[in-house]
Amino acid sequence: MPDGYLGPNTYLPFWIIMIPIWYYAGRWLRTNLRTKQVPYLALAAAFSFVIMMFNVPIPGGSTGHAVGSALVAIILGPWAAVVTTSVALLIQCLLFGDGGITTFGANCFNMAVVIPFVGYYTYAFIAGKTKMTDRRRIIGSGVGAWLGLTLAAACAGFEMGIQPIINVSSAGVPLYMPYGLNITVPAMVFGHAFFFSIVEVIVTVVAFTYIARNDPTIIWNYKAVETASKPRVPAAAA
Repeated sequence: MPDGYLGPNTYLPFWIIMIPIWYYAGRWLRTNLRTKQVPYLALAAAFSFVIMMFNVPIPGGSTGHAVGSALVAIILGPWAAVVTTSVALLIQCLLFGDGGITTFGANCFNMAVVIPFVGYYTYAFIAGKTKMTDRRRIIGSGVGAWLGLTLAAACAGFEMGIQPIINVSSAGVPLYMPYGLNITVPAMVFGHAFFFSIVEVIVTVVAFTYIARNDPTIIWNYKAVETASKPRVPAAAA
């Protein structure tokens, strides 16, 4: 969402929400990221930046694109995805004018919080205690990617669609986004659910499958997954 789409009573609360989230995400990285994973953090930010550059205009005033946050969340952890996606969005905003400065907090909430956490926990729920290469994990990564991006699009559509309701002039003219919920939400949800989220699924499934089969040790919770997936050996009878 570029500048001018959201009023101050919408974009300022998102800045306030995101500041402690960014702070905690930075602390989480310093505490939990292993040395081997550090180079992948930079690669993840670059990956998110590149995949988000392929924007397609959507009726209702915004654009649609894949994000890659769910994949980063699964590989490096959802808090790492908060950082990498936020960095990618910041570069796009400042250097390419893709997304606004005022709306940066809202964009980060949608793409750097909703997608990673919805995507990761959907994946974790479906995967259960299976091995890293189990088919359930592959399916879970795809479902998580689709659901995360679709819900993020719905959030963006809602944020834009309420502007004609809460931000109007004395004459009843919308001051910011002129389109209502009946346009913005369907445009964002349908466009993503039936195209962009499917692209997100393909990218996530292909990349996760490759990593899980070739070098699963870079996945942030690999040891915990392998421990949980091992069958328990019954204790010997006394």
